[in-house]
Amino acid sequence: MFPDHWTLPPLLESLMLGVLAVLAALALHWISVRVLRRLLTHAHSEGGLALLRRAQWPSRWLLVAFALAFLRPSLTLGERGHLIWSQAAAMIVPGLIGWLAVALIRGTQDVVEQRTDISVADNLRARRKRTRTGILGRIAVVLVIFITLCLMLFSIPSVRAVGVTLMASAGLAALAVGAAAQPLLKNVIAGIQLAFTEPIRIDDVVIIEGEWGKIEAIYMTYVVVAVWDERRLVVPISRFLEDSFQNWTRSTSQLLGSVFFHLDPTADIDQLRARYEAIVAASPLWDGRVKVLQVTEVRPDAIEVRGLASARNAGEAFDLRCEIREKVLAFIRDEMPQALPRHRGLLARDVTERVNAG
Repeated sequence: MFPDHWTLPPLLESLMLGVLAVLAALALHWISVRVLRRLLTHAHSEGGLALLRRAQWPSRWLLVAFALAFLRPSLTLGERGHLIWSQAAAMIVPGLIGWLAVALIRGTQDVVEQRTDISVADNLRARRKRTRTGILGRIAVVLVIFITLCLMLFSIPSVRAVGVTLMASAGLAALAVGAAAQPLLKNVIAGIQLAFTEPIRIDDVVIIEGEWGKIEAIYMTYVVVAVWDERRLVVPISRFLEDSFQNWTRSTSQLLGSVFFHLDPTADIDQLRARYEAIVAASPLWDGRVKVLQVTEVRPDAIEVRGLASARNAGEAFDLRCEIREKVLAFIRDEMPQALPRHRGLLARDVTERVNAG
């Protein structure tokens, strides 16, 4: 026979209530995520779906923590049990909130990347937004992690007591840390400045350290430049604020490409100009803005002829210059061989030999 008033032991009852609270929180979270995903999908909100994907895991466990905190007054844990619970909650809850904050920051970065297409020809605004979001996002993540760790550590009584004791020497400690971490702090501050002044952006074409390449990634303390031959140049971020460099796409991705030819002073420039303009106009790499051929220098033995042609970006400008060189040289070789530079001494000797032979 069972007793009339059969009850569970207090610890087992508390455990069962905790399990039920966890299961209820997980079920509520699962339903909420399903409903939100369906609403966002129906609204075609790619940004909302990106944020939901990032926040799904940290929000799940944060909801579990809130459910257990709500249940805590109903549990029979004893004085020591409640002390352990308080200590664990002071460590876990800030960590979960920090995790959620980092997830939302990275979700925001995902949204910006989705809405900024840098593969199009005129991508200045997209590169500006992506660069600023990337730099400020990384700085925000570091700050969130730092604050979260501080809150978690100061929840420990012994650590908090030591921290209060050391407050008197915080000035000297800050000076020592600042002196030791001067290069790191210098680059972090340079990264914040770079995010707002924007001397470079993601996908900018630059020449730095004598190398031509594109800005592939901007981190808190350094920049990765993808060099044209698939090497990677890692440059401290302060280098872009302290020293000069070339940025070919600072205000627009459109560029003027130049080609030079050294020809005989008697060359028919009008004939060459007509052929040059026809070559440029027939090229799919030309963007229709500029096509000019001019004599830019005269020397005793040759003239310098410069051709200009515009293109949509640096890569196409380089290919267009190569194409123009090849086709113009072929035209000179086949139809204007007299335009190739010659030494006048040799010409005079040729004339003398012909006169004597005649």
